Amino acid sequence: MKKLYEKNELTFTLIWIGIYCILQSLANPLNEIIGIKNFASAILCIIQTIVLFSFMWQNKLLEKYGICKSSISARRFLYYVPLIILATSNLWHGVTMNYSCFEMICHIFLMLCVGFIEEVIFRGFLFRAIAKDNVKTAIIISSITFGIGHLINLVNGSGMGLAANLFQVVYAIALGFLFVILFYRSGTLLPCIITHSAINILSAFADKTGLTVEKRIAFLLIEFIMIAIYILILTKTLPKNKDEQ
Repeated sequence: MKKLYEKNELTFTLIWIGIYCILQSLANPLNEIIGIKNFASAILCIIQTIVLFSFMWQNKLLEKYGICKSSISARRFLYYVPLIILATSNLWHGVTMNYSCFEMICHIFLMLCVGFIEEVIFRGFLFRAIAKDNVKTAIIISSITFGIGHLINLVNGSGMGLAANLFQVVYAIALGFLFVILFYRSGTLLPCIITHSAINILSAFADKTGLTVEKRIAFLLIEFIMIAIYILILTKTLPKNKDEQ
């Protein structure tokens, strides 16, 4: 794995994206066979998380890919309050319990790992690999690839419908832009990982009863406005990255 990484970081990244998507797709039918939601998915994601973290730790890559504190004060990021608000978006239409106790445990472990894996792969590996040549291109590709990657939920046995998946893709692209800006300007992925994981975990408590397309669009617009304003504030107030100067 180290030799492949040293030879070509982009190829290394694309292989990891492929592995992640394939394993998640294989996990869904296994969940059905086992009869416990997210059980197989959680196990496979835990294994991937351990492998990824171990690889970065052994090769002293944790800081390069943002598994570290930012040198910039949290005050400059408005104490991440916009992220906290966005993290609660799944609860805006109401709260309910969608899983049993054990299924909830599996869901929490799964989503903690998903938050870590996806941020490291898309905001860490993919962004860094492309940013060597062009930062703006890296920001766009990282964000759009992350969003489009969610289309796999249509065919991987997750049971997600077309409309719900399209909303997920659009939101993921917007969130991807925010997260990559945060990582690029702060040097840390930790706020992105925490927010990503929180959004996914709280989806288990989302009450979708009576959630119409109109309401989905309204919530999405609110989220877009928050994301756009936060990105604007960050790009205008934070010190520029050395690559921008």
